[in-house]
Amino acid sequence: MPSGTLTLTGDAAADKLLSTKPLALLIGMVLDQQVPLEWAFKAPEELRKRLRGPFTAPYIASMDPDELVGIFSQKPALHRYPGSMAARVQALCQAIVEDYAGRPATVWTKAEDGEALLKRLMSLPGFGAMKAKIFLALLGKQVGLEIPGWREACAPYGQAGSFLSVADVLDEASLAKVRENKAKAKAAAKK
Repeated sequence: MPSGTLTLTGDAAADKLLSTKPLALLIGMVLDQQVPLEWAFKAPEELRKRLRGPFTAPYIASMDPDELVGIFSQKPALHRYPGSMAARVQALCQAIVEDYAGRPATVWTKAEDGEALLKRLMSLPGFGAMKAKIFLALLGKQVGLEIPGWREACAPYGQAGSFLSVADVLDEASLAKVRENKAKAKAAAKK
């Protein structure tokens, strides 16, 4: 994980967890849809507080699904769609246990290049092509990922100064630029 602290949420504890626990970063990315990114990336810290056991992939993978849905549904809910997102997070944790021996960072630390990592990410529950590219860009831009071809594999999100996604959020000003670019892209798509 990075030597510094990610600043995605505006909440010190949530950002620290994202910066130190690879599982938190993966879960935040899974939850980053149909809610503001700050909400999605704060959710892992709230989930950590609500769990009765350790914040690990093996523990979450082995939980009773109804118990996890209950945790996601507690007020304030961890996502706009707590039931489906609880299931998606549990499926992610199960894949990490089955494919990566329960060690989330292994998803990226053992990838030989950007294309291989993109394939690994796309095989995870909750990660489509766009989300996998954005997460790969986040790893490269802010987490210190150093593998050949990462920028090319996640194009256009890996481009320096692009302000296209959460990968470019460093502070309020960069968040505003990302939101502005997303609004422009949405408007252009409507034309």
